[in-house]
Amino acid sequence: MTSLGLDAKDGAASGAPASRLRALLRRPVLALREAPRRPTLAALWVGLASLALYAVVRHLAQVSMIDMVVYRAEGGAVAHGHDLYDLRVTKYLLPATYPPFAAMLFTPTAWVPVPLLRILVTGANLGLLGVFGYLSALLVGWPRRAMRPALVFLVVGLGVWLEPVFTTLRYGQINLLIGVLVLYDLTRPDSSRSKGVALGLAAAIKITPGLFAVYLLLSGRIRAGVTAGISCLATMLVGVLVLPHASVEFWTGDLYDTGRVGKEYIVDNQSLRGVLDRVLHTTHSGTSTLLLSAAVAVLGLTVAIGIHRDGEGFPRARAWSVLSCAITALLISPISWTHHWVWCVPLVVLLAAEAAHERARASAGLLPRRRWRGTAIATALGFCSFAMWMVPHKGLSNLRIPYSLQPVAAIYPLLGLAFLLLAGERLRRHRRRRRRRSATTHRPSVPGQEGGQGSVQVKGVLLPAGRDQA
Repeated sequence: MTSLGLDAKDGAASGAPASRLRALLRRPVLALREAPRRPTLAALWVGLASLALYAVVRHLAQVSMIDMVVYRAEGGAVAHGHDLYDLRVTKYLLPATYPPFAAMLFTPTAWVPVPLLRILVTGANLGLLGVFGYLSALLVGWPRRAMRPALVFLVVGLGVWLEPVFTTLRYGQINLLIGVLVLYDLTRPDSSRSKGVALGLAAAIKITPGLFAVYLLLSGRIRAGVTAGISCLATMLVGVLVLPHASVEFWTGDLYDTGRVGKEYIVDNQSLRGVLDRVLHTTHSGTSTLLLSAAVAVLGLTVAIGIHRDGEGFPRARAWSVLSCAITALLISPISWTHHWVWCVPLVVLLAAEAAHERARASAGLLPRRRWRGTAIATALGFCSFAMWMVPHKGLSNLRIPYSLQPVAAIYPLLGLAFLLLAGERLRRHRRRRRRRSATTHRPSVPGQEGGQGSVQVKGVLLPAGRDQA
């Protein structure tokens, strides 16, 4: 039997796509059968109650799903042969900002009425949120397999109150799809030949996930990194063949014009560029942003790669490594809208796992402290706070935010930097412990000396080395 409760020959040996699909569809059913009944049902009811409340709030907020409307217009431009990057839609005259290949993927939405499309996109995003939660559990290695259905129910039900998720649903964004594609690849074995394909597809749609390909290359997973690059280049080639004019326009010009995406200085932008613009009260932080972003990129990738390479004995090393890379990408991107920070979902799952591990050790009398519980709660509250929307943020008022309110307007970058520093500190301590163990293991033995480093046995009594032995 496999870890999923399937026979090893069931679909895996044959390799047939239909068999693999059947095995994939059976996983949720088997997981629910194995799950303990009471906690799973409790999580289900909590999730449903939360979603019912969310539906009321969503209705009162009169959600427009404006980004979904832009995607639909992009698909319509491709379907009807219109100039993709000249279109302007909604009362805000929003342009197309994604690569031509992404617009091609949006084509089917052009024939779906907007009211129906809102329902379909919301339902799809809630489903993706559940998958994102499940992949987060795989990444972290927590909770145990039988409890993962309960975790998925809680992530879907309670996750909608995390501001990045709430805003993704409000705008009809595709951030959860990008997160699922990336985590799907990064939770697969490094030996998988197709590892990197989904990551390359994510980079072809949103660009910024391309940093994960660099992360794979620098961490020694050359084949996966190259596969991601080839996958991305293949989608670019498809775009060139189908939409040659739009491809040249995007890849040679529009990609580098961040003004098409929006104003970098507004509180919506939770990247380092947005923070510096607001702190320095300028729309051209230029050199300062470049230097700070370069420093954070080096720090983040160094930590991510270091944890991956020295991960033996490092609890939940894969999750710490991947999330260090994800947060680095969000910080150094010129624009990281609040809804791009949906990576808070695996982040909260990771911190909850650390808290659960700490609690288990405390129960065994090994670790009495409660540091991780407070960290997990504070982080979750930070992402549920909607803090940046509580400061003046209309037009140029974003550049006149008082210094006392700047941390409130930059809550996600501050949480991200804190995570990178915490990950770096954990890596430093892990390496120090390994050096100590290595020194103890390889210390040459001295005749008459026993009992470990720094002790001498005299007449059956262990004394610290260096004491009088009379």
